[in-house]
Amino acid sequence: MNLLVLGGGGREHALVWKLRQSPRVTRIFALPGSDAIAALATCLPGDPCDAAGVVAAAAAHAVDLVVVGPEAPLAAGVSDALRAAGRAVFGPSRAAAQLEASKTFAKLFMQRHRIPTARCVVVEDAAAARRALTSFGLPVVLKADGLAAGKGVVIAASMAEAEAAAEDMLSGKLVGEAGRRVVIEECLRGGEISVLALSDGERFQLLPPARDHKRLLDGDRGPNTGGMGAISCDALLPAALAREVEDAIIRPTLAGMAAEGAAFQGVLYCGLMLTGAGPRVLEYNARFGDPETQPILLRWQGDLAQTLHQAALGRLEGVPAPPLAPASACVVAAAGGYPGAYARGARITGLSDAPGSETVVFHAGTRRREGEWETTGGRVLGVAARAARLDRALADCYRALARIHFDGMHFRTDIGAGGCHP
Repeated sequence: MNLLVLGGGGREHALVWKLRQSPRVTRIFALPGSDAIAALATCLPGDPCDAAGVVAAAAAHAVDLVVVGPEAPLAAGVSDALRAAGRAVFGPSRAAAQLEASKTFAKLFMQRHRIPTARCVVVEDAAAARRALTSFGLPVVLKADGLAAGKGVVIAASMAEAEAAAEDMLSGKLVGEAGRRVVIEECLRGGEISVLALSDGERFQLLPPARDHKRLLDGDRGPNTGGMGAISCDALLPAALAREVEDAIIRPTLAGMAAEGAAFQGVLYCGLMLTGAGPRVLEYNARFGDPETQPILLRWQGDLAQTLHQAALGRLEGVPAPPLAPASACVVAAAGGYPGAYARGARITGLSDAPGSETVVFHAGTRRREGEWETTGGRVLGVAARAARLDRALADCYRALARIHFDGMHFRTDIGAGGCHP
C-alpha cells in the first residue's frame, strides 16, 4: 500500500514510525510532514485542511489509505472529500468529528444517548455565564466550545477566576472564535484515563489505555497544556472496568452517531474521569491524542497499516487484537514559556545519544537547519520508551532526557509518579 499521513507534529511522527513497520507498506507520504518525518516518509507541500489539495495529492501518488492526524482537517471536511473521491480514509466525517469540534454538540449528544458525563450549562454571553456559575460549586470547569489546541479548558478555583475565564473565552481574548460559546460543568473527582477505540463505523477495537498529564508543572500544578507526558499499562484499565467503559460509553457513542446519520469511522478518543459512581466522559476527541499516541503505539505490537485500512473499509471484524508490550511512557520536553509565548530557534543537542533499543525520540516542534536540529514549537520533543515495567520505561525516558539540551528546555520530573492503576 501507499499511505498518506496528514499532519506534521509528534503524533504524526509516531504514526509514520509505526506505519513504516508494516510489511504491507510500499511508500508513505506526509502532508506537510516535518524534517524528522522526512527520514521515514516523503513529505509533500500543502495545507492538510485544503480538501481539494489533499484529494489531488492522494490521486497523484496513488494513495491507498489516508490517515488523518490532527483535528482541524476533520473539522474542515477533508475526510468527506476523500471519501467522495473514492479514497479510503481513516478519520471520521465532519459530522462525526463534531464530537470533538463542538463541546456543546458533544454534551447534548451525551444527554440524548444517556452517556454518563458531568452536569453542564451552555452559555453565549458573560451575563448568562455569571448566572449559571451560581448553580455550580468550586472548583468549576469552563470549556470553550470549539477547537482550541488543548488550551480551551480552565479549572477555576474561585468564582472570580471562573467569571474572568468565561469573559476571556466569550470575548475571544483567550481562544478566539473557539470561545463563542462556553460549556460550564461540574468538576468531577477521580483518576483520569484516556481510552481510544479504532472503529469502522460499527465495530471497534480498543487500543491500550493511557493517562495524560495536562498540567505544566510537577505535582499537577500550573496551567493546562496540550500534554506534558503520558503513561500506558494494562493496570490503568482492568478487565471489569474495560467492559463497563465499552458498554456504558463506547458502544452507545458509536450506536448514537450511526443513528444520527454520522457513523463514526476513525479513532474515538474518550477522555474519562473514573469517579466513585463509575466512569464519566470528560471529552471526546475524533483523532489520536498527543502525547498519548506515542506510548500507545510503542506498546501496540500489531500491523497498524492493515488495521487502519480494514477500519477505513468497514471491515474491522475479524482483525485480531495484537499482543501488547507490558508498559510504556512518554515525557515531553517543552520550550521556555510554553504554553504561553515561547522562543524558537534554540539549538538542540544530544539527540544522537538519546535513543536506546526501546527508546524513541519523537519530534513535535523541530526543524533541521544547516545540519543541526533547532526548536520551532512549544512542545518540542516527546521522549518515549517501553519496558517490562512502568518504572523502567520512565527511567529510560528520563535517562534519555538527561542527554538532550536546548536553551529554555523544561519537562515534568513526575510523569507516572502515581503508578499504574485506575
